[in-house]
Amino acid sequence: MKRIISLSLILTLAITQVNGQVKNDSLVASYDTIDWDRYLDQVTVTAVKPLIKIEADKMTYDVSNDVESKSSTVLDMLRKVPMVTVDGQDNITVNGSSSYKVYVDGKPNPMFSQNASQIFKMMPASAVSEIEVITNPGAKYDAEGAVGILNIKLSITDGGSSAIEGITATIRGAVGNRGYNGGVSFTGQEGKLSLSGNIMGTYQRISDIEHVNERNVLSESSQLIQTLKTTQRVHFLMGNINMNYNLDSLNTISASFELSGYQMKGGYNPTVEYNSPFMPSYKYQYEGGMKLRNVSYNLSADWQHFFNTSKDKFLTISYLLSHSPQESETTQIYDLTAGTPDIYNHNKPKSLEQTIQLDYTMPLGTGQTLNLGSKFINRRNKSLSKYYELTEGSKSLIDDNTLDYRHTSNIGAAYAEYEANFGIASAKAGLRYEHTWQNIEYRQGVGDDFKLDYGNLVPSLSLSFRPSMTKNIGLTYNIRISRPGITYLNPYIDRTNPMNITYGNSNLDVEKNHNIGISYGSFSNKLMYNISLHQSFCNDRINNYSYYEDQMLFTTYGNIVKERNSSLSAFVNWLIFSKTRFLMNAEIGYVDLRSSQLEQNNHGWSESLFVGIQQTLPWEIKLGLNGVVNSKNYNLQGWSSGFRLLIGSLSKSFINDRLNISLQGIIGLNKGFKLNIDNYSEGKDFTNLQTIHVPISQFNISLSYTLGNTKVKASRHKSRIENDFTERKSEQEQMNTGTSSGLTGIGQDM
Repeated sequence: MKRIISLSLILTLAITQVNGQVKNDSLVASYDTIDWDRYLDQVTVTAVKPLIKIEADKMTYDVSNDVESKSSTVLDMLRKVPMVTVDGQDNITVNGSSSYKVYVDGKPNPMFSQNASQIFKMMPASAVSEIEVITNPGAKYDAEGAVGILNIKLSITDGGSSAIEGITATIRGAVGNRGYNGGVSFTGQEGKLSLSGNIMGTYQRISDIEHVNERNVLSESSQLIQTLKTTQRVHFLMGNINMNYNLDSLNTISASFELSGYQMKGGYNPTVEYNSPFMPSYKYQYEGGMKLRNVSYNLSADWQHFFNTSKDKFLTISYLLSHSPQESETTQIYDLTAGTPDIYNHNKPKSLEQTIQLDYTMPLGTGQTLNLGSKFINRRNKSLSKYYELTEGSKSLIDDNTLDYRHTSNIGAAYAEYEANFGIASAKAGLRYEHTWQNIEYRQGVGDDFKLDYGNLVPSLSLSFRPSMTKNIGLTYNIRISRPGITYLNPYIDRTNPMNITYGNSNLDVEKNHNIGISYGSFSNKLMYNISLHQSFCNDRINNYSYYEDQMLFTTYGNIVKERNSSLSAFVNWLIFSKTRFLMNAEIGYVDLRSSQLEQNNHGWSESLFVGIQQTLPWEIKLGLNGVVNSKNYNLQGWSSGFRLLIGSLSKSFINDRLNISLQGIIGLNKGFKLNIDNYSEGKDFTNLQTIHVPISQFNISLSYTLGNTKVKASRHKSRIENDFTERKSEQEQMNTGTSSGLTGIGQDM
């Protein structure tokens, strides 16, 4: 006769099994003696899946498990991710810095790095499974990128065992008052071969963006005002396919191919007015237009060999080819009162990279591992910039403003990293050396050819202490570097904006950043939180700056800033009731900026806050309501104002979760329900105030449907080239005129 145990014991066993842990041997011994048929019908077990996971070197946000992902963009999701801030002009910062790298499925993506915010605000969050924020890259990762890495993992259908063969696909689409998007993701498996892929496309249109730029020059008592309205149209298309094949139990080969395309168009009709008591006043209009195109592809291949059946000793050889050509065109047609010739600018920057990498991992003993590796990358950047004057429909090339520029970099690296886990304490210590050879050549235009040759030794250290099973304290230190990219170095003089002429600086040096972090984390089934304190300092920060000369404002770059940046961030995930969840992502920071060359300094506090409520309503309708508040941010010569947003969503699943329908709305809480942003800067002889009004209010409806074998789970190809020597990109390249605790937190209900 079977022994009958109490309902509480059944619940204990059920919950223990869900968490994958059984701690009481007597309970295990009684497992087979339970009358399950009698009691299981009376028990409902709710499994809880992590929404955020915090590890020794990264934080992972589970986008696919967020109820708002069906109707949101990737940029919306980033507002929730710890250590990440998105300001009112959609500029993304990690730990308060814009010097980070962007990966897609573990591979560096140059186009995403150059246009991160523009792409993320068009990319549907339903196309992404996870967002990883690697805030403390160790010696295994490149020293490039001052504060870390954003790794965007594209969606594949999750399900049962990888041994189940078959294919499944998800079709998704959305339409709203600002545009539309659509895509298909699939995954399949046949024997030792697994495949997965994605294809997505997006169109976005924002009308009546208002710009007002007011410049005052003290020595002239003059004022220059430019006003305009513009309409911006953006197209984005991306497709990728991943393959994984198990040759045998000890050897695996993987390959991946990705193609991305991005295009932005805009038209404008500005009015320029100049007034001064000492010089002739004038007023004129001109008609302008711009196009930006970027098409890139990545091809990677990996071979991994395990030396033992426990698979803790292995060698990986990886290759990556990345090609990212761009093209931009601007046209400006002036009226007769301007006294200025019509102009046409055509720029074609291009980047080709090839990388080969070797990584070797071996155990040294219980809980101890040694990682060794080397890497070589060849990057060839070139930029052809042509400047024309237009006369009666014909173009005349102006040689003095034309530049044909070549920038070749060869970079070699080697690293050693030691990891140890002693139960309640763990440590990771590493040392990396990188050597750079650069060759700069001017085939046409003003500039002298030159070569650079330098090396960087960068240490990293991470310590973690776990006083209990649900609490952790982490301490980190590292040195990170940022190499100037081609736009920073390119001396081409860009005259397309009559109010601001920009050019690069070929004499820029690599900047070095010291980062210290301490964090505390805790979690339970109801409440998970993490608090991090971060301090960074840099004595040779690359910074853009402006100066007034010959009745013109010029902007360029220099290693001119000493920066001290302190920040305190907090993340909270609280399951208030079984169907009510509270989320918070907050950061407060203080920055001090000083430049002896410009004899200027600036400092100030900045705050950002994301708060959200997720509620399950009757009929299993999911409600999300979020508020976003950002305060003023400071730079060397001025500041940018803050903003406030309100975001709401409703979603409902049908047909055993195969069909999902979602609604989303966004509204600005500034005057006129717009996003109103002021950018202020000042120099020794000028002040400049730019005001931008963006009609951000929007709504959309999204649908997705999954068909096929939903239990299929294909292995995703993850390139072993996890770290690319990505150069630091300038603000123009980003197109934005616009410490970890080692814990796993609790997230959404399944």
